[in-house]
Amino acid sequence: MNWEINQPAPAHYVAIDEETKASGFTMASDALTCSLLRTLAVSKPGGKFLELGTGTGLSTSWILDGMDASSTLVSIDNEGQFLEIAKRFLGEDERLTLIETDGADWVEANKNRKYDYIFADTWHGKYLLLDEVLAMLNPGGLYIIDDMLPQPNWPEGHDLKASRLIDYLDSRNDLFLTKQVWATGIIVAVKR
Repeated sequence: MNWEINQPAPAHYVAIDEETKASGFTMASDALTCSLLRTLAVSKPGGKFLELGTGTGLSTSWILDGMDASSTLVSIDNEGQFLEIAKRFLGEDERLTLIETDGADWVEANKNRKYDYIFADTWHGKYLLLDEVLAMLNPGGLYIIDDMLPQPNWPEGHDLKASRLIDYLDSRNDLFLTKQVWATGIIVAVKR
């Protein structure tokens, strides 16, 4: 075993990755994280999936690749330029609903919905409106975040926010956590 994924990437991953680089988007999840997202998606047959922060759809493609035919994925982002890349390559997938909106507005309008799998890859659901998003998680549901190890694009003081987030998640008695010092730093939580 080594750091290589050695698994086939989703059908559109290479093309999305090329367009992502050309677009200047630098916040995409790495392939190691995406591989884990796909593996965890397989564990939720018939599941309701939520991705907060579509970006260009790189991680979206891996999540979809792990989902079965009866699962659904809602993925939101507020950047139309990047979301357009995801739409172009993944928009035909009937299991996927891509929504361009502000994260806070969407969470507030949809906080009564329930999900089996939430990948929070943006501020909302991770650093903002965390309690509201965790309340959307079904018992046994997965809550996944990445970029918890220091990243070169972190603004000054972000390390303190990440540390406070980890401490807060640790303090909750309704979540079981696994903190992985791997890839960009991943936390996988399961709701009791």
